[in-house]
Amino acid sequence: MKHLLLGTAAIALLAGCTPKASAPAEGDKVAVVETTPPVANADGKYETSEGLLLSAPDYWGSWGIDLSVQDTNVKPGNDFYAWTNGKWLDSFEIPSDRSRYGSFDLLAEKSEQRVRKIIDDLAAQKPAIDTPEGKIGAYYNAYLDTDAINAAGLAPAQPYLDKINAIQSQDDLATLFATPGFSAPIGGFVFADDKDPDTNIFQMRISGLGLPDRDYYLKTDDKSVELRAKYLDLLTFMLEKAGYEDAAGEAQKVLDLETEIAKTDWDRALARNPEITYNKVSKDELVAMAGDFPLVRALDTMGIGGESEFLVAEVPPTPEELEAAGISDEDAAKLGGGFPAMFEVVSETPLDTWKAYLTAHFLSDFASVLPKEIDDADFAFYGTALRGQPEQRERWKRAVQATQGTLGEAIGKVFVERYFPPENKAAMDDLVANLRKAMAANLEDLGWMSEATKVKAEAKLDAFTPKIGYPDEFETYDTLVVGNNALDNAIAAQKWATEDNLADLGQPVDRTRWFMTPQTINAYYNPVMNEIVFPAAILQPPFFNLDAEDAVNYGGIGAVIGHEIGHGFDDQGAKYDGDGNLRNWWTESDKEQFQQRGSKFSQQFSEFEVFEGEFVNGDLTLGENIGDLGGLTIAYKAYQLSLNGKQSPVLDGFTGEQRVFLGWGQIWRRLYRDDELRNRLVTDPHSPSRYRVNGILQNMPEFYEAFDVKEGDGHFLNEEERVKIW
Repeated sequence: MKHLLLGTAAIALLAGCTPKASAPAEGDKVAVVETTPPVANADGKYETSEGLLLSAPDYWGSWGIDLSVQDTNVKPGNDFYAWTNGKWLDSFEIPSDRSRYGSFDLLAEKSEQRVRKIIDDLAAQKPAIDTPEGKIGAYYNAYLDTDAINAAGLAPAQPYLDKINAIQSQDDLATLFATPGFSAPIGGFVFADDKDPDTNIFQMRISGLGLPDRDYYLKTDDKSVELRAKYLDLLTFMLEKAGYEDAAGEAQKVLDLETEIAKTDWDRALARNPEITYNKVSKDELVAMAGDFPLVRALDTMGIGGESEFLVAEVPPTPEELEAAGISDEDAAKLGGGFPAMFEVVSETPLDTWKAYLTAHFLSDFASVLPKEIDDADFAFYGTALRGQPEQRERWKRAVQATQGTLGEAIGKVFVERYFPPENKAAMDDLVANLRKAMAANLEDLGWMSEATKVKAEAKLDAFTPKIGYPDEFETYDTLVVGNNALDNAIAAQKWATEDNLADLGQPVDRTRWFMTPQTINAYYNPVMNEIVFPAAILQPPFFNLDAEDAVNYGGIGAVIGHEIGHGFDDQGAKYDGDGNLRNWWTESDKEQFQQRGSKFSQQFSEFEVFEGEFVNGDLTLGENIGDLGGLTIAYKAYQLSLNGKQSPVLDGFTGEQRVFLGWGQIWRRLYRDDELRNRLVTDPHSPSRYRVNGILQNMPEFYEAFDVKEGDGHFLNEEERVKIW
């Protein structure tokens, strides 16, 4: 069973020549010193003052907004996203080693290059191999040493392939499924129990698919058929390299097997619902569910055979459970047979097919630390065919990614010392406090919610725990063993992560733990701990800019803070109380109102056509969309409260209210390659950036007022069509 870590949750020339739908409101006009955007060097890169080379300028104007990229031929009420970013969207070329690029990616480039400098500096000190610094250097250097990797061929992989070839029984198969480094249809991890959030429990998920989602196996459109054919080619190639005589025939059996696993898995949007994925079963019940598969052997191999209870996500719900969760017959048909059906597939599939599956997956899973021809073939499918990325990333960039994926907190400790000044943390503390006040004010004014539910919502808000920048204590990786072989290091990293996670069983839930490193460009809300978390690296322009004026920061990081707060009250987060318990704290009438508003919002987004006949999945993206709507609404409210009754100052002809929205539009600036975007329509719970901006604004009366949006404008919705939730 592969160990899975909890993942979460990832952006303008002078106003005088910018057409506006209305004149700015009266208020203090502030003189602005005009700044000039930087110019690219001969290689098309933009050099920063610290010597970083970025694909786009790290430039945010004189007060926080890059006005030079505005498309002044577009009316803000027709396409606000293009009005804010249009020239950039029309002229920027995605780097050939990326499948998308935007504000997040710009910061990721900065973080990546800073981490490389940290690794180089640590290595120059020649630290001992058993120190965190020494392990960082050894892991990085082994990954970089492609000469050694290519010279070794498949010899480093042979001991692992021999273990696969030695399988003679279902017991042997179960043992390998439970061994770090090998793929399996059974995934699991230790995390807090949703209905007992102070207790850790082992949680199980269906996994092991080589394609990104069950739909890739089941859909019959031309693109899906084409991708399956290319995936079959990849499987065939891997088995040829492993020495299979009939590689094509065995590859087809592997694809057929994965298709059967996909049929047991659940629709991604429905699998967001904890009311049907929370299934606590006893060990005896779980073993009975496994049928002929020797699950006890797998559990014992992992060292969790002594556990008395487990959470199993995909267990077919009863009709009563479906009704209670509000799932229609049409949606229920999208639920596969879950774990019982998956165990049947495991037991009924010949061992030789499992051997081929494990072999192909092993070579693919570790392709980056195997010979170049394997690495190239793997990228040709997962990078180019699936995501449209023309070129593989430079080796050092991938080495940075791999190293911080394994030793991220040890690197993060140095990252924080160098790049996260105390004033950033202090300013964020103030912003979070202001956003919480704004959310409290919004709750108080919420017309559709009863007082009884408001009291509980306010109690949940009061119980929020914010985490900013970095953890109080950093992981030291004492038991991780690193050497000079890149493949062994990668497997050792999986083994360490699995053992570290399993060590939480029987221990109190550690509420100080972080699930992102300080150098990560992202943020998240954790419902079981009722916490909002903001790593250091996202707290820089354009999200958080100490040199920007207040309105821009409220539209940027303020809306991000609000977004994470909003997750506590989105369609699924709202099912948890302030202590992190999965339980209903709503009155029935309020719950019905909330669900109706969510359904209406989902339908809105489902009407956004991204490609001909391909739409945003409103159900899959509902939680993130509610987070966005609530987040920007709260941020706008917080900015107004910060004015203490005064009118906002005018900068370059923009009112403060308008600048909040400009800040929001700027942080989501992003371009995608078509294949990447299609992939995300299936797998990503976030809407594409254009709709994260425009789809939210069309529901906000504050936006209509700020830009005088009227009937006939592209963003205009009649009042009864707009959605207000928080």
